[in-house]
Amino acid sequence: MNTAGTVVLLSFAFIALGASKRTARDEGECSSPLEYPHTQLPRKFSSRSVFRSGEKVFYHCAEDFTAVKGSRSVQCVDGKWTKLSLECEKIRCGNAGDLPNGEFLHEGEGFIGEKVYADCKTGYALKGPNYRICKRSGWAGEFPSCEETCTAPTVDNSVQKGGDSKYFVGDIMNLTCKQGFQLNGAQTITCRPSGRWQPQPPRCVASKVETQQLTDQKVGCQAPSAASDSNVRLSNKYTLQTSFSSGDRVYYRCDVGYTSVGGSRLRMCFNGIWTPLTLICERMSCGHAGEFENGYFTYSGIHFGDKATAVCNNGYRLVGQGTRVCQSEGWDGRTPVCEVIKCEEPIKTNAARRNIQEAPYSYSNVLIYYCLEGILDGPSHIWCTENGTWSAPPPQCKVVTCPSPKVPHAFWVNGYRQKYNPNDTIDSFQCRRGYTLRGPKHITCTREGTWSPKLPSCQPRK
Repeated sequence: MNTAGTVVLLSFAFIALGASKRTARDEGECSSPLEYPHTQLPRKFSSRSVFRSGEKVFYHCAEDFTAVKGSRSVQCVDGKWTKLSLECEKIRCGNAGDLPNGEFLHEGEGFIGEKVYADCKTGYALKGPNYRICKRSGWAGEFPSCEETCTAPTVDNSVQKGGDSKYFVGDIMNLTCKQGFQLNGAQTITCRPSGRWQPQPPRCVASKVETQQLTDQKVGCQAPSAASDSNVRLSNKYTLQTSFSSGDRVYYRCDVGYTSVGGSRLRMCFNGIWTPLTLICERMSCGHAGEFENGYFTYSGIHFGDKATAVCNNGYRLVGQGTRVCQSEGWDGRTPVCEVIKCEEPIKTNAARRNIQEAPYSYSNVLIYYCLEGILDGPSHIWCTENGTWSAPPPQCKVVTCPSPKVPHAFWVNGYRQKYNPNDTIDSFQCRRGYTLRGPKHITCTREGTWSPKLPSCQPRK
């Protein structure tokens, strides 16, 4: 019985002692900081459960989020954490770019992980991947294109090589005839804009024995007429010649910025008539101008003479040339660079700052100012703008005083001073003999440097 009683007493003493120590430790201290949406604490803070009064912790934005305003820090004050003002917004990729002859359809609002899908207009078909995805560096994936198409022509008694049902502009189709038929027209035809085949698709007609030879024709030709296609040129060596013999050949070329996509460069003088010109020249295509981090291109087109203009995502600015032109050798210039916008350390003033960071500062970073003495002259918050400058100059702390009140025939009991600080009070205004006080007996110096209420006056007694 005695032993059991001793154990109970010792346990009680131990519990009481432990409670005493815990109370002393908790006085003025804070437990683990609160969790806030879209933020996270570094492990050096999240792994702790006790913080001293006055201690600060710093939050970061969660992955795929960026700070838009507010301070990163909270402070332990009298056992409670101050409220976090940091606001984090999910990163967006912005515009996915212009898709000539089509458009991008967004599955969301352009946040990280979301996709845009390429959709082509009627008469155009997609070339390349059908979507791009938003990543931290911007829109990722090869830029697709919407190309005009031609439907495979129907040529009776022909054999079509390839067998595709749709062809892109510039694609070539070769046709041959079945046995017992011969080709009447061009064997090679090319898909042209607006869904046209050029030359016209041939016909397969029943075979006939042809015995005439080109070399038997003796009638010559005059200079060939200009090509109907303004982008086809007769080679220079033939331009001054005015007459040609039967069997003579001339050659054509594509104009600068154009390339051959089908047909033959050759024409022959045959019995006084030039064989048809089948050369097809089309404006050269430069394709996609390239991808670069933190930005994208907008296009006037992707063919010779067209321009690609670089656009940087929010928070970034262009370094170097922003426009590339499609030339005969491809896109001129270099792939542009979008660098993150930075603001340098603002000029120092006598105002104190709540959120201490090291320069340079990124786009949208916010600095918060306050005064240890006096009042702020200027904004309390300034932020790094898209121009790499601060939204306003940092504020100054203006020391404010009130002058000694001038009230004729009056005096007051708490002494005379030349100036008074905000919140200083003058008590018990009194008037000299023969005068009566009108107005307040007590006045206080305000933060604006004025007295409140208004000064009293001493009026002669009647």
